[in-house]
Amino acid sequence: MAVTAPGASPALAPRRVTILGSTGSVGCSTIDLIERNPDRFVVEALSARNNVELLAEQARKLRPRLAVVADDSRYAALKEALAGTGIEAAAGRSGVIAAAERPADWVMAAIVGAAGLESTLAAVRRGAIVALANKESLVCAGGLVTAEVAKSGARLLPVDSEHSAIFQVFDFDRAEWIERIILTASGGPFRTLGLEEMAKVTPAQAVAHPNWDMGAKISVDSATMMNKGLEVIEAHYLFGLPGERIDVLVHPQSVIHSCVAYVDGSVLAQMGAPDMRTPIAYALAWPERMDAPVERLDLAKLGRLTFETPDLARFPALRLAREALKAGGAAPTILNAANEVAVAAFLAGRVRFLEIAAVVEAALAVVPNRPIAAIADVLEIDAFARNVAGAEIKKREAS
Repeated sequence: MAVTAPGASPALAPRRVTILGSTGSVGCSTIDLIERNPDRFVVEALSARNNVELLAEQARKLRPRLAVVADDSRYAALKEALAGTGIEAAAGRSGVIAAAERPADWVMAAIVGAAGLESTLAAVRRGAIVALANKESLVCAGGLVTAEVAKSGARLLPVDSEHSAIFQVFDFDRAEWIERIILTASGGPFRTLGLEEMAKVTPAQAVAHPNWDMGAKISVDSATMMNKGLEVIEAHYLFGLPGERIDVLVHPQSVIHSCVAYVDGSVLAQMGAPDMRTPIAYALAWPERMDAPVERLDLAKLGRLTFETPDLARFPALRLAREALKAGGAAPTILNAANEVAVAAFLAGRVRFLEIAAVVEAALAVVPNRPIAAIADVLEIDAFARNVAGAEIKKREAS
């Protein structure tokens, strides 16, 4: 198993932290918690994709030693924004990796997509506690990442609300008692729509998640249920269970965040209001806990919690993810790369909502599956799959 069981040595305070992807929704929530607990944390480094303005504002408040913008073209703007602060500025892929390699005790890996893989691996290789919000690292290169965790002694703490929930109720000392895990899913904004209505969905509708405040890409993944498929693959690597022992259950209220079923019939669940600051706080303070400014759960006010089986005919992305996990090798890498391209095309108005899964399925059919032995294999397959997905999108635009 890649994760470390609760109950390890107590956290030292102040904890030195690095936030990769600090201007995204997870990064901003992490910073919100740090600012509310200034005596408990010292910030080593921050990174952002291209939002120099927000990155510089965060850096001036938190005073990290290093701030990095992944977009090389924004380096001059970042350097100018930080002039006179004493904060080092850097840019590009190498700069983000350097941020991950800095001597922080705890690293938030919150860069969206496959772009976060190399920096996540860099933090893992030096043995850091890695709060993993970048599920794509395990989807694209799960075997490589878990091997590096075992080699370095790093700790992966899941930040996805579902995996954090499982982590909190998973008996790591008696894993043989665990029968299966159950990932819950909100079902997204189109859970009750028919296929004809789903075909007309706009990007604005897809990013308006009913329960969670997330970035555009993750919100679309939730709407297609690809996000849940990626989480099934992530759970396989985090908890060491085969795909057939990882269930998905639609739970529209997003109050039960996931469950672990035991051999005696017991089912343990973690519950809470749908606010990412709860799982982030759990990871940030682990193995202790900290106050989080989230709404407290009022079950009487809620009145009822409902559940249903996911409809694989209307949400084929979940089926494709399970098939990719079963196929193994490069299949999950292909799945993720094609999905990132297809979602970007949908948000740009180039393909329709229901075509996202179709583009992914086409890429899985065309790109040869093969074993992954090194990071170079991941990068090569990822690039190939993106090209295939891009060609499929152009074909659809022309028809």
